[in-house]
Amino acid sequence: MPSPQAAPHLVNIRLHPIKSLDPVSVREARINPSGGLALDRAWALYSVDGKWVNGKRTPAVHLIRAAYSTGLREVALSVPGDRRELPTRTFAFPEAHEDAAEWFSVFFEQQIIVRYSENGFPDDSLANGPTIISTASLESVCSWFPPNPKGFPGITVDEARQRFRTTLEINGVPAFWEDQLFGEDERSVVRFKIGEVNFEGSNPCARCPVPPRNPQTGELFDGFQKRFTQLRESNLPPWSVRPRFDHFYRLATNTRVAPTESDKLLRVGDPLRLS
Repeated sequence: MPSPQAAPHLVNIRLHPIKSLDPVSVREARINPSGGLALDRAWALYSVDGKWVNGKRTPAVHLIRAAYSTGLREVALSVPGDRRELPTRTFAFPEAHEDAAEWFSVFFEQQIIVRYSENGFPDDSLANGPTIISTASLESVCSWFPPNPKGFPGITVDEARQRFRTTLEINGVPAFWEDQLFGEDERSVVRFKIGEVNFEGSNPCARCPVPPRNPQTGELFDGFQKRFTQLRESNLPPWSVRPRFDHFYRLATNTRVAPTESDKLLRVGDPLRLS
């Protein structure tokens, strides 16, 4: 187990108000009725056949920039360098999702439906609480992809945050400390608190096609998944539960948050305490 002197605490809260688009860092966030964070993934884009338009299916998503006003009252959407000179548009957030659908439809050159949900659109419908990662884990992953003679500049910690799109970041602990926040099997429960909010750890988060792509351009890093998987396995700490890894393309911990926690606040600086 990690050193008992470790003092895990919350250092970063990153909301992704529009699913698959840019994040915004906030100092505090409220738990919504379903267990996620208020205004996290509150908008989601759909094609007319009912399928998500997201980074997993549509790399062009990475070209869109979303800039949020103070308090997340507005979002400005733009596509820098777009050859069609698509104008930057500002929309009231989150109520103007239908108006924003017109802008997205022009960009994708197909009809786009933007839906809003107070409870958000979580990636994991069973473990729909915030995902948790440590700063040290992000730093460790960056060390696996250093600059090379072929011109690859390496991956910074902030870029790693953008690639893996985790909601809560903790510090004061070693790399992959968050692996101890899930149990030996799906039925076992690891309970912990961040500030006054009670969590249950669920499972190591399976990653998708998004992390290998440059978060600004969508350019694919060839061999990213293979290298990540090999090094994740070889760097698995002793407290990780190996049977929970049916594959090693996993990073961060998925959580569940009970309805009783709704409306509680998470704040940067809150301590994380194991039950």
